[in-house]
Amino acid sequence: MVFTTRNPYNSERLNTYETHSDKEVEHIIANAHQTFLRFKNKKPESRVVKMQNVADILIKNKLKYAQQITLEMGKPISQSLAEIEKCAWVCSYYAEHAPELLKPNYIAAESESYISYEPLGVILGIMPWNYPFWQVFRVIAPNIMLGNSVAIKHAPNTLGCAEMISEIIAEAGFADFTYNHLIIEEQQTEAIIANPFVKGVTLTGSTKAGSAVAQIAGKHIKKSVLELGGNNALVVFDDADINKSVDICVNARFQNTGQSCIAGKRLLIHHKIYKQFVALLIDKIKKLKIGDPRENDTYISVLAREDLAQHLKHQLDISIDLGAKLLFGGNQQGTYFQPTLIESTSLDVPVFKEETFGPLLAIHSFETEDEAIQIINQSEYGLGASIFTKDRERFQNMCWQIEDGAVVMNDMVKSHPKLPFGGTKRSGYGRELGKEGIIEFANIKTIVIHST
Repeated sequence: MVFTTRNPYNSERLNTYETHSDKEVEHIIANAHQTFLRFKNKKPESRVVKMQNVADILIKNKLKYAQQITLEMGKPISQSLAEIEKCAWVCSYYAEHAPELLKPNYIAAESESYISYEPLGVILGIMPWNYPFWQVFRVIAPNIMLGNSVAIKHAPNTLGCAEMISEIIAEAGFADFTYNHLIIEEQQTEAIIANPFVKGVTLTGSTKAGSAVAQIAGKHIKKSVLELGGNNALVVFDDADINKSVDICVNARFQNTGQSCIAGKRLLIHHKIYKQFVALLIDKIKKLKIGDPRENDTYISVLAREDLAQHLKHQLDISIDLGAKLLFGGNQQGTYFQPTLIESTSLDVPVFKEETFGPLLAIHSFETEDEAIQIINQSEYGLGASIFTKDRERFQNMCWQIEDGAVVMNDMVKSHPKLPFGGTKRSGYGRELGKEGIIEFANIKTIVIHST
């Protein structure tokens, strides 16, 4: 089979890529395993310089890499540059901190006891298109520093980005087959997970894809980490800084043209400030610069594929039919979807109940703290929530009751190399980043020494 990549902004054909045969995949995985065997017993310190080389290469060539992201999935260039800079950040973080994070943990139990964190083998990563560099590097950096080899199945519409990542890892000085770029069809995935050299699988993608991969991993008794969909809530209380909250909420929903699992998709506004907040929100949305993603001042551009825009329009239309009120936007043509604000008195419409992957923000009013918590938790997703208030005690009280993987006060939910990232419920399980991320695919070995 051949994959063809296209520029979503103008439909220009970019390149074609032939898939790897099953035999080629087996060869790659076998070699990745051999590389793992050669380097698994070397300490993380031996990989520090090479991982920092990766960070340096990313910064040195960030415009080239950012342009490739923009070309293949339509991300505005300023945001593509930010993505590359964040990749360099996570590589530098693990280059600096992995030796400390992976030190044996001595426990006062029996005689001499400690926990050792050791690599497992080849880890398969199944990656999305919306952050074609960042999603990959937050798998690469911790796992390679731990001592695992990594094989990545990239999204078929961002294979040019995938090739560049391969070149970066090689240029940094890592051994052949430390990092492996697989061009495969979905049906080849099960055989890869079943391969005895593959010790775990991590997927970032849809809940449907995560469920399928988890079933396969479970069948073969392989560790899995799933970072899936989200329907994050933004909750604004009447004591919040309104202007600042509007700015953050707009950015939380519309950056990357709304194509983010952690985007704020449900906006809950306290009834006392509802009209004022909505008026400011519409004014802010109207001022977003829409256009060619290659232009430095463009904030909103196109979605990565036309079918994604069509699906979002379908969710919008059904919601309007069920009584939701369109306040702004709503137009769709090809891969373009106009930034949209929709008001719903019902919480059981697609734009509020489902994940919306694009520049559409659903709003709803609330009166009490308990009501806000109930609305947040009724979602089948559990990735993150943002609470806007000046009352720290209120925030702490809500944190204990919110079921999500992250809760943030007066800011949008975002990933940070030092902090574990992941969700609950249908948003998946397991954690990336931080110490929790680097030991997800480690053999957490208990060692007890008794003197004779």
